Amino acid sequence: MAKDFTICAGTVGSGIWYSADSGQRWSKSAMELPFFAEIGDIRALALAPSPHDRHRMLAGSEIGLHLSDDDGKSWKLLDFPINGSQIWSVAFDPSDKDVILVGTKPPAVFRSEDGGRRWQKLVIDFPARCPIPIGPPRVLALVFDPLDHRSIWAGAEVGGVFHSTDGGESWDKLPPLGGTDTGLDIHGVAISAGQPKKILVTTPHGIWASIDEGQSWTPHRFGFAGQEHSAYTRGVAVKANDPDVIFVGNGNVVFGDKGEVQRSSDGGRTWQPLPLPTAPNSTVYGFATHPSDPDTVLANTLYGYIYVTRDGGDSWKKIDRELSEVRALAWMPSN
Repeated sequence: MAKDFTICAGTVGSGIWYSADSGQRWSKSAMELPFFAEIGDIRALALAPSPHDRHRMLAGSEIGLHLSDDDGKSWKLLDFPINGSQIWSVAFDPSDKDVILVGTKPPAVFRSEDGGRRWQKLVIDFPARCPIPIGPPRVLALVFDPLDHRSIWAGAEVGGVFHSTDGGESWDKLPPLGGTDTGLDIHGVAISAGQPKKILVTTPHGIWASIDEGQSWTPHRFGFAGQEHSAYTRGVAVKANDPDVIFVGNGNVVFGDKGEVQRSSDGGRTWQPLPLPTAPNSTVYGFATHPSDPDTVLANTLYGYIYVTRDGGDSWKKIDRELSEVRALAWMPSN
């Protein structure tokens, strides 16, 4: 178990905040910005995969792509073709830290193979507009398969699920989950590398799982007591040392005033809401895990609550400090 760990939280409106003592004290990160620019909205964080670069992180904003080599305390701005877009997702290739993917709104995926110096816009057939009136889709999820880094999954809100088997050179667009437009509204993607391997996708109406590389899907819906319709579902994470343990965050509606952390210990067949010490003030939007300590998992609500478990989800503590709207969360060992 890690003694102390560093937390980074990407917020809407107040940049990045970090704590090097497991959430007791917090500071605002120093960020290099263009002249007259104001950093506000951080919607994506990613940790470098190599243990030799364990202090390296990337963050995405409406200004561009930011790099930190000191656990999120300070950030420099990379040369990224933002062109008025917003960055909503970032991913490192688990086998090569120099290969980076970035997902944006309006929907696009960019790839760098040299650590962020040069970029290529990948050819993906994203829809230009959402079938519901929320503007253009946004790429919320980019996930490399831990068993095959050439296999990449992308999820767009509201645009659907896309899969590449050749490192991003070509992409297949999957049919809407359940055959309806709500099955295009993708919030999170994770991969459970168990037997069998499962692709996990969260939508407004629950989580979907596929054991055949997206050819067919099985849904599981969540709900709150006294609520007739299914709960809004957002974040998803797999325990680093046990592919059968899956965490899902949900809430009563899109932003909501209620939330839960759901856990499955049998690969998604059954689920239980976990006891939280303080009732969430909104939907649980995200999770943070780290392979150095699989039992330490962080969860955040949309409106600034952060919870920590050190025993794989059996018990939780709420961090005293509350932040503004949190869209991205990460943790790593301190020092």
